Amino acid sequence: MAQQTPDFKLIFEKEGVYLHTNAKRSNLDTSIPGFIRIVERAGIPALEWSPVEDEGRTAPAVLFSKKDGEGGLEDTHFEPGYEPDWAVISTVKKSREPSPAKASGEWAFSLPLCELYSLRRARFSLGRNFLVLTSRGGHPLPPLHFHRGGTRELLRAMHRYVILDPSPVDARLFLAFPNDSGDVSPSFDRLQLLDDGSDLVQRFIHDPYATTFGGFSKVTNFFRAALKPPETLHSRNPGDPNHPDRSAKTSRSLSSSHVDEYFRMKVQWKSVSEEQEMRNSLLRGYRNLIERDVSRTDRNNTFFSGNDNPGLTLLHDVLMTYCMYNFDLGYVQGMSDLLAPLLFVTQNEVESFWCLTGFMNLVHQNFEESQEAMKKQLLQLSLLLRALDPELCDFLDSQDSGSLCFCFRWLLIWFKREFSFEDILILWEVLWTRLPCENFHLLIACSILESQRGELIGSDHDFNTILKHINELTMKLDLQSILCGAEAIYLQLVSCKELPVKVQEVLGLCVAAPSSDSSPESENSESDRLLHE
Repeated sequence: MAQQTPDFKLIFEKEGVYLHTNAKRSNLDTSIPGFIRIVERAGIPALEWSPVEDEGRTAPAVLFSKKDGEGGLEDTHFEPGYEPDWAVISTVKKSREPSPAKASGEWAFSLPLCELYSLRRARFSLGRNFLVLTSRGGHPLPPLHFHRGGTRELLRAMHRYVILDPSPVDARLFLAFPNDSGDVSPSFDRLQLLDDGSDLVQRFIHDPYATTFGGFSKVTNFFRAALKPPETLHSRNPGDPNHPDRSAKTSRSLSSSHVDEYFRMKVQWKSVSEEQEMRNSLLRGYRNLIERDVSRTDRNNTFFSGNDNPGLTLLHDVLMTYCMYNFDLGYVQGMSDLLAPLLFVTQNEVESFWCLTGFMNLVHQNFEESQEAMKKQLLQLSLLLRALDPELCDFLDSQDSGSLCFCFRWLLIWFKREFSFEDILILWEVLWTRLPCENFHLLIACSILESQRGELIGSDHDFNTILKHINELTMKLDLQSILCGAEAIYLQLVSCKELPVKVQEVLGLCVAAPSSDSSPESENSESDRLLHE
């Protein structure tokens, strides 16, 4: 049993939780018994697992094999693998290649709950149910099997720090959100961890009622008057140079076909009855996510402040309509951050929608479930930082922070939460020019890290305090200094006569050569290898 100290507090503990090692080389699936705990270290809650032997006991590993479906013969040469969920930051420990040569103690992990992105109930070839935790970098932790039960007790303990909501796309996947918004979280019965999910996308696409309305484009004009917001919404002084001209100029900016298409898609979700929505988990899930995110997006901005602000209605409606525009992607947390500045500038529902679609064409891969684009960007950022400041990279590596997982949010929503609303309007216009190079947003990230170099190197920071320090930079950064620093980094790199080819490819200075996908386990050392090619 862990002891209580001033800097350590045990919140929850459960014995009999087996870690599934996926030991491929031994041709056996090895499970190690251990303890799962929720602890607070220096006030930071974390989910930890440690093997029983670390508690001073002996615990032989348990080996499993499966029988093939036809002959009934045992087959130990099988792959029980699991797939990473849609995720957002990296595991606390560096990714390791599973190996049967490891002592069981080396599988212990500690994951701050603020870095938990998702939880999936998975069933492998062995027929047992497992929980797969994924951190905000896209890498899943080894699956856990609760041999003696206790899953619900663990979730209740986690409820103090995070909210788990079912994914609208995958009924077995639950997304974790910080429990700091004051919202009422869903009940644990709603989580339905023991129920199987089904693919509801096709059900919704083939919904006869919504499809019928979508096909009748002639009714668009009839519904438009009822659905269109008042023209006086957030009107500005006509003398204001930023005042949008809502008459002829607006009509010219968007063709009538774009306007018609927008309201046709809006009619589709507006026309779904409550009874239909009760049978449509996909749409209901999107609506719940959107309503929650809209209620806490840029509420300090007068355009979105207050409880009955029409700006919130517009934000909600545009995001719901985007779900109809892009069924495959739907709504993902963070998209409201991208829309809010667009809606503020255009002051127009239809214009902001088509601006959002254009923006999403640039960054939609950031929000895809595989998260391959985000992993690639983090690897590219590591590559640039290694070429720019090897000493800083070595320090971050020494503190298990070399994956730069704390930069994930920066890249996901283009620094939206790191700078003031006014600064973001400037920064995004800079990034939209794609000048002076490709991936200039990565140089912005390098500039921020370089500005914190003195605070990080030589300090006693560990993984948790580095993460805490980076998160506390929100709204404290000077945009002009960061932009000047990013441009200086670009000029410094392009003036280097022996700039590695891989760095040139990231900056768009040369055409990238075809390369095979790298496994998550090799990403931490990938930047070193690429720099020496």
